[in-house]
Amino acid sequence: MDMKTVGDMKTVLMRRGLLKAYQGETAALERKVSWITYDSRQVRDGTLFFCKGKEFRKKYLEDAAAGGCIAYVAEERLEEADSVSIPCLTVWDIRKAMAVLAAYFFEYEPDQPVLTGITGTKGKTTTAWYLKGMLDAWEAEQGYQETGLISSVQNYDGKIREDAVMTTPEAFVLQEHLANAREEHLRYMTMEVSSQALKYKRVRELRFRVGIFLNISEDHISPQEHADFEDYFGAKLSIFRQTDTACVNLDSPESDRILKAARKARRVVTFGKSKDADVRYRNVRILNGRITFSVESEGFQDTFTLAMRGVFNVENAVAAIAAASVYGVPVHCMKHALASVCVPGRMEMYTSRDGKICGIVDFAHNRLSFERLFDAVYQEYPQYHRIVSVFGCPGGKALNRRRELGLLAGLFSDKVYLTTDDPFSERAQDIAAEVREYTELAGCPCVCIEDREQAICQAVEECGDEKTLILVLGKGSEKYQKIGGKAYIYPTDAELLSQAIHQYDGIQFSHAIK
Repeated sequence: MDMKTVGDMKTVLMRRGLLKAYQGETAALERKVSWITYDSRQVRDGTLFFCKGKEFRKKYLEDAAAGGCIAYVAEERLEEADSVSIPCLTVWDIRKAMAVLAAYFFEYEPDQPVLTGITGTKGKTTTAWYLKGMLDAWEAEQGYQETGLISSVQNYDGKIREDAVMTTPEAFVLQEHLANAREEHLRYMTMEVSSQALKYKRVRELRFRVGIFLNISEDHISPQEHADFEDYFGAKLSIFRQTDTACVNLDSPESDRILKAARKARRVVTFGKSKDADVRYRNVRILNGRITFSVESEGFQDTFTLAMRGVFNVENAVAAIAAASVYGVPVHCMKHALASVCVPGRMEMYTSRDGKICGIVDFAHNRLSFERLFDAVYQEYPQYHRIVSVFGCPGGKALNRRRELGLLAGLFSDKVYLTTDDPFSERAQDIAAEVREYTELAGCPCVCIEDREQAICQAVEECGDEKTLILVLGKGSEKYQKIGGKAYIYPTDAELLSQAIHQYDGIQFSHAIK
């Protein structure tokens, strides 16, 4: 990348109508910008620092200046930080400025790599992994390398493969990943696009060759996220303003509104069970524990099999098929991917040796995902007559989940264990007590156990002799708990559940030999 100066950054902001003023010496405009960040812990010599967020403190700027920051960007000059003698670029919209300058600094070029953006309330991660699998199979046939991924589980850009911290990273992180992918000659990148990423302009400068809209239901409603459903829905719909081909699910209850918004795209491809869909599926069946379904479109007709359990994943698979069809991926590559791809933390299954316990780890964490999960387990696990659920609700956000998940779990479970799931600044026991009211309102026995490991172990230990299905929900493959303002390393639900069942197996075995 060519080295940019503070003056170059000022010019870009001015051309985009974002610059309010520049306060600093004229000579400082010639300083070279070697890095950009909003995190004072990542500052190095030559950094342009961004002051963003309601929680921003002057100490962050002071730390940045001490670490080598040569100028900062903010919506207002921080007068209380006058002791910091570095230039300031004041802007009208810090979020938009971040996206614009990130794209400029990392020299973003549309279609290098080709981007697919996936949004919706449920299914983004699985759809992303399915589509990546299809593209990977096709690229391998042509002698190209693995494609890129930005997801809730993992990020990969040709240079870096890392566990994800958030669904859609901030603009600086996104643009760095795209620059790495371009440098490593990756031709495709598949990414999840959250409502927060759209609302707060993290993806504002990106162009999606394909944008997939999976579904919508009320979620992320809180003072820190979206004020109401319309705010949430509107943020999701805005993806079409930067999309070439929109792939829209006709089975969504809000499909009419979604299709109207999709007219902002240059082309629309629909998918779903509806006979009017461009890519339509039918004949969903469960054969020997494997899910199969048929797909018809103008270009092909074939039968597909999923490696993953969960009939709700058929919708995710068909969304990926629709997008892959836009790219011209051969059907046999689509079939290979769907028959082999499993996503960490999504419908992971563990069974005891005596067959009495079947445990499932899944990321289900909102109303739509809970509804579809319970529907799936009733269809796919009829031999387990007793259902036990272990889950929690996050602190400070998505406040509607406490009522909705409490009621749903209470309706469809025989017992519920409420536990910790990213309480942030709230007390985990207070969150659990609130959810418990709704669980017990549905007539379901419920116990609150703050320690997640203990809750999972107790759910396994108390199964008794009846065949039991244990659903451990909400965290999936996440390796941390967010408590207060920090993320603490914590075992994944898969690790905890498999360990608990292994311990159960040992106890049962010792009883048997006696």
